[in-house]
Amino acid sequence: MIKEKCYLPSASPLIGFPTSSSIPRRDFLSRAALGAGLGGLLPYVARGEPAAKMVHQQLAEAMGNAELALIFQGNSAEECRRWQRKFRAQLEQLLGNSSPPQHWTISQESHVEFEKYTRWELLLNADGFVSLPVYLLVPSGLRSGQRVPGVLCVHGHGRFGNDAVAGRRDMEGVSEEIDAMNYDYGVQFAERGYVVAAPSMIPFGRRVDRTSYGGNDPCAITFLRMQALGKLLITSNLRDLRWALDLLQSRDEVHPDAIGCAGLSYGGRMTMMVSAIDQRVRVAAVSGALNLLQERMTHRHSCGAQMIPGLLRYGDYSEVGSLIAPRPCLWETGSTDPLIVPKWDEVFRQRLRRTYAALGAEDHLHFDTFDGGHTWNGRAAFPLFNEVLRSSLQ
Repeated sequence: MIKEKCYLPSASPLIGFPTSSSIPRRDFLSRAALGAGLGGLLPYVARGEPAAKMVHQQLAEAMGNAELALIFQGNSAEECRRWQRKFRAQLEQLLGNSSPPQHWTISQESHVEFEKYTRWELLLNADGFVSLPVYLLVPSGLRSGQRVPGVLCVHGHGRFGNDAVAGRRDMEGVSEEIDAMNYDYGVQFAERGYVVAAPSMIPFGRRVDRTSYGGNDPCAITFLRMQALGKLLITSNLRDLRWALDLLQSRDEVHPDAIGCAGLSYGGRMTMMVSAIDQRVRVAAVSGALNLLQERMTHRHSCGAQMIPGLLRYGDYSEVGSLIAPRPCLWETGSTDPLIVPKWDEVFRQRLRRTYAALGAEDHLHFDTFDGGHTWNGRAAFPLFNEVLRSSLQ
C-alpha cells in the first residue's frame, strides 16, 4: 500500500477550555478531557499537560500522517485509468448515492427578459426529494431549433447563494456581493451565448433561514443533522447539481453533449466534485478552490458542506480533481487569495499534473493566476469554454 505524508507546519490550538481558580488544575483538566470525550488522553492530562494543547497536537499529527493510501504514483495511461476506476469507486462509496431523481416536474415561479438573455426562476420537483430552486438563463435571439452549449454555474458561500450568480441586483445587498467578487458569472456566460443553470445549494440563499441558527454556522449544523440521518450534505448538493445537469440536457436550446461547469470558492469545490463524478461535464473552471483538505483541517477548518468523512484515508481534493482528467479543466486563483496557501497549492498542482501527463493530456490542464483576491476572473475560462464546447457543435 502506497502512503504519502505531507509536512505540516505548527499551528495554533483548535480547541480551548477556560481555566478556573475554583477547581484544582489537575481535576479541571480531567473533567475537561472527559467532557470532550477524550478519556484516552487522561494519562497525559494526569502528567500536567494542557488538555487543549494535547488534543490539537494529536489531531495535527494525525492529519500530517494521514495515509492517503490511493495517491496516484504511476506513469502510464493504463495505470492512470486503472487508478481512476479504483479511486472513483472508493470516493462513491464514501459519498453514497448522488443520483438525481429519474422523474421530475418543473414549476415556473417567474421570468424576466433582459437585452441579452431571459431569466427564468424555476423549481424542480420530485416525489421523495426536496424541491430544487434553479435560475435558468437563456440567451436572446436563438433561432428555432438552434442548440447552444450549456453551463452549470455553481455558487459559493455567502448570504445570497445563487441569487448573486444569476445577477439579482434588484435584491438588497446582492449588488455589493457581485461587485466584491465578480460574482455574476452566470450572467456573464449567458451574455456570451450559453444557456446557464444556476441552482441553489443547501444551506444557502433561499434554502436556509439563517436567523434560526442563532449565529451558529448553518453548514456545520446541517452537516451534523444529516449525519444523524445517515446522509451527507456534500452528497445532497452533488445530487442537486447533477439534477441541474439533467435540466440543461432536457432543454431544446441546449446541445446535450456541450455542457461545462464553473464556480467560485465552495462553488469551485462543487464544480470539481460534479465534474469528477459526472462525465457529462466536458470542461470545468474551478475558481478559488486550489486548496487541500489536509491543509485546511490542520491549520484552519473546512465547513460541513465540504466534508467527506474518511477521505484522508485514501486521498485529498487533488485526487478528486484528478478524476476530471483527461477532460479540460482550468484552475484559476487570485494572487492575493488568502485561502490559497503557498506550497500546499503546488502539492495540488503536481498531483494534477501527474495524472494528466500519464494520460497524455497535459495540454488539457490549465492554471491561471490573476492579480486579485478571492474572486471569479474568467479571463482564461471564457476562451477555454468557447474552444471546447463550441467545437463540439461543428
